[in-house]
Amino acid sequence: MHTKKTNTTGREPLDVDLLLLGATGDLAARKIIPALFERFRMQELDEACCFMGLARQNLTNAEFISLIDCKVRPFLAEETNDELWQVFINRWKYINVSVLEDKDKKDKKEEALNPIHTHLRKPCVRVIYLATPPHLFIQLIHLLGQAQLFSNNTRIVLEKPLGSDAQSAQAINKAALNYLAEHQIYRIDHYLGKESVQNLLALRFGNILFEPLWRREWISDVQITLAEDLGLSGRSGYYDGVGALRDMVQNHLLQLLAIVAMEPPSRMDADSVRDEKLKIFKALKPMTPERVAQCVVRGQYSTGVIQGKNVSAYAQEEGVASTTNTETFVAIKAEIDNWRWAGVPFYLRTGKRLAHKTAEIIIRFKPLPTQLLPISQFNTGSLKHPNCLLIRLQPDEILSFSLMTKKPGDGMRLGAVNLSLDFDSAFSTRRMEAYERLLLDVMRGELTLFTRADELDAAWQWIDPIIKAWEQEDDGPKLYTAGTWGPAAANALINRDGLLWQEQI
Repeated sequence: MHTKKTNTTGREPLDVDLLLLGATGDLAARKIIPALFERFRMQELDEACCFMGLARQNLTNAEFISLIDCKVRPFLAEETNDELWQVFINRWKYINVSVLEDKDKKDKKEEALNPIHTHLRKPCVRVIYLATPPHLFIQLIHLLGQAQLFSNNTRIVLEKPLGSDAQSAQAINKAALNYLAEHQIYRIDHYLGKESVQNLLALRFGNILFEPLWRREWISDVQITLAEDLGLSGRSGYYDGVGALRDMVQNHLLQLLAIVAMEPPSRMDADSVRDEKLKIFKALKPMTPERVAQCVVRGQYSTGVIQGKNVSAYAQEEGVASTTNTETFVAIKAEIDNWRWAGVPFYLRTGKRLAHKTAEIIIRFKPLPTQLLPISQFNTGSLKHPNCLLIRLQPDEILSFSLMTKKPGDGMRLGAVNLSLDFDSAFSTRRMEAYERLLLDVMRGELTLFTRADELDAAWQWIDPIIKAWEQEDDGPKLYTAGTWGPAAANALINRDGLLWQEQI
């Protein structure tokens, strides 16, 4: 009797065929291939798995393997087993699809995809990952469909941003739904795969401590910040014309807002969770032109200093026009019109070339109803918000809750003390990277951490009025010095409500 192998998790290894379009690109080298290898190393992928790389470069199979060996190695764990790595990369097959760029060679395009069929195994799950610029999605989906590469066992992975507005996003969805059902489409947002985001769900729905307080009666405000200290890093061709609103707010920031604000789902299955997130998107107060003027700040970095080094302005970056109006910073005051959150401001903030790299969620609780101790004995910021929950997603993953306690010594002087959980020190086992978790979920058919079409549409419906209002404005983004926390208008946005950004306290 044949017994199937199991891995360290006790599960049978996953048997898949994976087609990676854009296999020679930056995303494939930094994230996707290293994530696949880590799961291969952990014996979670079957030995029979077939990996195919598709790209426009004219390479032989041996040249492709040599290329990914060179490009991917810097992103592997230091203790990588070289022999196992060689076994992994030699499983890859490369197919040159440069002809897909030629509009006049329809027959040749279909012929270019024919070799894929010689490697595919019909009974197993087929994952098609589009790690390509999103403007190619519709064309590629139709070509893959015409080449009969979609079946009931196929799952397609689409990278963000999905479209540039609601209309273009709907066109991508329509193209995919011509060949696949909604449950076969995996719209990826890597922030949802982060361990700390999973812990946010555990914190909310696995503990009684915060549930009675997770509402407007006790919470003052919520801040979600995704800050980068880097500039374009050679991505001007993608970023200029896209900007921070489409690149970060429409997906990452709104998804984090939804997880913080959503009601407990009836079950922790994919549709129950996504139903609750959708309710939050639909409850967001609409962005009228008047609200955009009052509640949205856009900025663009000028020259400054980052980590002791002088850096150029955005308009001076290679590949960027000096007259560009692309925003590199956005701050938004969002409000949710529902029973739990009415009146609680959610401040969303993201930008490039900011003071330092961080991704964090701040839940600030309201002050005590009665002040028993003299105000002069308090720090002003601590007085306003004596209790604060910090959930940091990067660069380190930390959960911290601040409490006011008596300082040692004579007299009743209070100071803030943090109850902190550092996941690196608390758990000795290696934590799974976001792309590893998400790729495993695709292969297993688990949709909870992926965006559904109606979620995507609702998010764009909220973002589109901001874009349209900006198009009507005469002035462009407000300049801010690189190495700071954005334009002064972002401080004014939150200060008008008598509040401060966390770094100002």
